[in-house]
Amino acid sequence: MLSFKTCAVSLTLSATLIVLLPRVLHADEGTQSLDAIVVMAQHLNEARNGIQTKTGASTYVIDEAAIAAAPGGDNSLLNQVVMQAPDVAQDSFGQYHVRGEHNGLQYRLNGIILPEGISVFGQSLDPRLISSLTLITGALPAEYGLRTAGIIDLKTKSGVIDPGGSVSLYGGSHGTIQPSFNYGATSGALNYFVSGDFLRSDLGIESPDGSSHPLHDHTTQYHGFAYIEYIVNEENRLSAVLSTSTGQFQIPNRSGLQPGILNADGTPLIVAGQSNFRSDALAENQREINHFAVLSWQHSQGALDVQTSMTARYSSLTFTPDPLGDILFNGIAQDAYKQNVAYALQSDAAYKLDDSHTLRAGLFMQSGRSKSLTSSAVIALATDGNQIDDVPLTISDDGAKTEWIESLYLQDEWKIVPTVTINYGLRFDRFTAYASANQVSPRFNIVWQALDGTVVHAGYSRYLSPPPFELVGNETVAKFANTTAATAVTQADTPQAEQANYYDIGVQQMLSRRVTVGVDTYYKQSRHLIDEGQFGAPIILTPFNYAQGRQYGAELTGNYTDQALSAYLNLAYQSARGKNIDSAQFNFSQYDLNYIAEHYIHLDHEQQITASGGISYLWLGTRYSANFLLGSGLRANQDLSNGDFIPNGAHLPYYTQVNLGVSHVFDLGGAGTLTARFDVLNALDKIYEIRDGTGVGVGAPQFGPRRGFFVGVTKSL
Repeated sequence: MLSFKTCAVSLTLSATLIVLLPRVLHADEGTQSLDAIVVMAQHLNEARNGIQTKTGASTYVIDEAAIAAAPGGDNSLLNQVVMQAPDVAQDSFGQYHVRGEHNGLQYRLNGIILPEGISVFGQSLDPRLISSLTLITGALPAEYGLRTAGIIDLKTKSGVIDPGGSVSLYGGSHGTIQPSFNYGATSGALNYFVSGDFLRSDLGIESPDGSSHPLHDHTTQYHGFAYIEYIVNEENRLSAVLSTSTGQFQIPNRSGLQPGILNADGTPLIVAGQSNFRSDALAENQREINHFAVLSWQHSQGALDVQTSMTARYSSLTFTPDPLGDILFNGIAQDAYKQNVAYALQSDAAYKLDDSHTLRAGLFMQSGRSKSLTSSAVIALATDGNQIDDVPLTISDDGAKTEWIESLYLQDEWKIVPTVTINYGLRFDRFTAYASANQVSPRFNIVWQALDGTVVHAGYSRYLSPPPFELVGNETVAKFANTTAATAVTQADTPQAEQANYYDIGVQQMLSRRVTVGVDTYYKQSRHLIDEGQFGAPIILTPFNYAQGRQYGAELTGNYTDQALSAYLNLAYQSARGKNIDSAQFNFSQYDLNYIAEHYIHLDHEQQITASGGISYLWLGTRYSANFLLGSGLRANQDLSNGDFIPNGAHLPYYTQVNLGVSHVFDLGGAGTLTARFDVLNALDKIYEIRDGTGVGVGAPQFGPRRGFFVGVTKSL
């Protein structure tokens, strides 16, 4: 299982973001032309890799072979792949957290930044399109900004490097069925790769009660991806990417609950003549759509490499409530629609001055338009806190806003001596949306080849991270006064940009040709630390700030690679705390605000101990694999003997999830290959909570998946 950690001066992250052109070489130009095209594609990939630098950052690579060898293979969701990297903690709704950050992740496709979307459950990127995945963390060089908790850099497959394809059918427990296909080919200078899948499951979102068959939890999802490139010559390449993702999700129910909202006089809330409503019957649904497109041009000539790209993304989320049940349980039934359309221009360049210096510079500009439309049914209350009547009142609250982001950077990678390389630079970021800010951020990294097989890295980075624009809530709190949706706190300061100082130091040691181990440590101090929470029935995350934040931790990694056997093991410790909530205060109780104003508390997504590992063995043509996740649990409120509690003062119990898999490739001669696989997820059937429904910004409880048996068959094309 070829997963490994490295802090090398440069990594080859081949990739392509690729495009269509009006000229195609004819097939009769022969094999020699195809060979030349392959050579040019590899050369351009290497040149593009050189535009990016990871000098001094911490990187973890999971390649296509590692994904295929793991239980589930490329039928897994992208978050399940990333969670095998060090210091990545799982959360509900398919979320995951890197190094104690709630979100803060930036996705790149072959080095190109993808504008952010609104998705909560949806996974718009599919492991089938990945040639390799690199998680970049730590003190990042100047070219990385805005979202800095982790860079998820995906390298796509291509028709010229990865010709051929397959069709697959996978399914099993939880009513899961997942047909899929992928195919890549080339015709002269034009090549393409396409993939698509359909997913149906009765476990669309984590179970709220730990059962194998949660109520009302069906999902259907469609994903499609196309990547096309045209190699003009050995110096120029044009490319295009198109991606689409649509997901329909039922919101699962907890059984046996009854509404508990009371009037001020202690009588039950009555809506349309009813005060009782079985929670089993709630019918809430959410639909998520994500589309994006990329056009890119790459030029490589002599000492200069340039890549310029234009990106567009459309993202929307629609929440449909239960019109009666939501008012009785929550005091509000809110139809919510959020839409974000973003356009971006990115250009990055590297110029090799000489054997010692490589200059890199770039710019990024993005404009986004976010729209939020809500229609909320509530019950009006008199001044004494009792309902006036039982007829719902509808309150509309609509808004729209435009965001602008501009970023520039310049850096120099300087090889002082053969064993020491430093990378120093400056980055400038400015954004204007609900709030605005700008900052010049210095970056400094050093890598030292201390001994043969021993590499030490260290770095400092200053960060500016805007709040996620598409998620900022613009609810007009005053509109809900004297209703069942009124908030006890009416203060609603605008979320601000986070400013942080980040320090990182680590070492990697090759113990032998097959064994590599590493240790990495980090410390972060932040002002206006950004966090997110789920407030209310719609499954829409809303950002808020802690005035002060501090995070630190350590990671241990190791991997073993042999011809038939590969294995990896990651262990991490983290601490993530914040103090004084200073934005979006209306989402919290006055008790929470008062306590947190005076005390540092654990962030709700902090998991102090996280471990992951896996092993894969090929024997007589059959591959046996296993992997696991271990966590000390996310945060929950700690009850005190006097009836008070400490927000996020406790954590949920330790958990372990073990997955097993076996696969065999059958050679069909001239008909290609047929691969059969059998996977058992959560093989020990451990019942564990991801969330218990308490904590700052936490909604309903969620549990990890129960044991599932899955089979699949894949035919090569």
